[in-house]
Amino acid sequence: MYKWVIIGVLALALTGTAFWGYNERQEKNDIKMQAENNYQRSFHELTYRIDMLHDKIGSTLAMNSRDSLSPQLAEIWRLSSEAHTDVGQLPLALLPFEKTEKFLTNIGDFTYKTAVRDLDKEPLSEEEMQRLEKLHDNAGQIKDELRNVQNTVLGDNLHWTDVELALTDDNPDHSDNTIISSFKTVEDTSGGFSDEKDFNNGALPASNEEHKFEGVTGERINQKQAKTVAAKAFDLNTISGIKGGKSGKGSDVPLYSLSYQKEGESGYADISQKGGHILTLMMQRDREEAKLGLHDAQQKAQNFLEEQKLTEMEMVQSSQYDSVGIFFFVPVQNDVRIYADIVQVKVALDNGDILGYNARDYFMNHHERDLQKPKLTEEQATEKLNQNVKVQETHLALIENDTHEETLVYEIMGTRNDDETYRIYVNADTGKEEEIEKQTTTEARFLQST
Repeated sequence: MYKWVIIGVLALALTGTAFWGYNERQEKNDIKMQAENNYQRSFHELTYRIDMLHDKIGSTLAMNSRDSLSPQLAEIWRLSSEAHTDVGQLPLALLPFEKTEKFLTNIGDFTYKTAVRDLDKEPLSEEEMQRLEKLHDNAGQIKDELRNVQNTVLGDNLHWTDVELALTDDNPDHSDNTIISSFKTVEDTSGGFSDEKDFNNGALPASNEEHKFEGVTGERINQKQAKTVAAKAFDLNTISGIKGGKSGKGSDVPLYSLSYQKEGESGYADISQKGGHILTLMMQRDREEAKLGLHDAQQKAQNFLEEQKLTEMEMVQSSQYDSVGIFFFVPVQNDVRIYADIVQVKVALDNGDILGYNARDYFMNHHERDLQKPKLTEEQATEKLNQNVKVQETHLALIENDTHEETLVYEIMGTRNDDETYRIYVNADTGKEEEIEKQTTTEARFLQST
């Protein structure tokens, strides 16, 4: 009898130990998955912000108004600071990356000191404009290198947690780790201009402030349902090849971060656990020559938005890079464009596939606004413009000003010298010029033809 009691106790202990081991292993896997999701998000946000940094510097080079230039420089400073934070959240502490971080610091120092001075009394000098030109070129180089890393990570289904492990081992040679090797290339690229002593001295008006995700609504979905949503967006017939998991605690919005790879193509998507909304989508594959025009591609983008149940959306800007069409849409409320809720869609011009989609601003900010009647008429607003600007079209819009307050404006498309097109935002109550953006040739031609 005593023998069987001992056997029973031992069996229970063994079962308990096995259960404890399973839970311990499961907890470690969950922590690893959470870390991987956080690393992936930080890297994609870093890549996005370097893209924005490059575009913002380009827009600054087209400005000459102090009222527009100072907020734009301050925005570049903000983006460089956020990109610096993104770098700090990647597992690169043991990897020499100080040149890239110093480059971001130099951009921030230069733009901040320039933004806070009185540009009416001390406008940008020719030398400072040349520095901005160089910053623009250098940011473009880093942007291209980061895109190469992004394509490699998605294409080869690489994991950032492997970087973390590789950097903590005793082997100084990490040439076999693709991410580490790629980031060393980024660092070498940054090294060419991070030590410049000079630094020591049109993007659309999306929201610059972090809000709660007001537009994320609906019933909570499970991981299998999220994979089904992703499979449809990835144009896959099955969910079997889709990998990923939940975001960790502390995430700004609970997500499923999912990815796949097959036969030379890959995809990545963030899908909200509540409602199953796609917040971001990225697809990577080889593309052939463009066969679709921007008009046809815009319709593809519009159809995709309708599939996501984003209605009453209006296209406000488009551009073409190689064989990709890029479109920006905003919701319209009472004939007012709501720019804080902006959505971006990328369309392949060889066959109309959706290659990219970013609706984070929409789901972060979207709600019904209490819109007031403008104090100025359209005619009064256009009278505030430079007399050399010829007005092409005008819309009412809601944008965030430099103090992050939503402001009703007249959005005015105008041309100067017949070959330069500008998008100008004039305060609908005061007549103040809130922001001005020079449009690229492709954007201007397409907008004028719609």
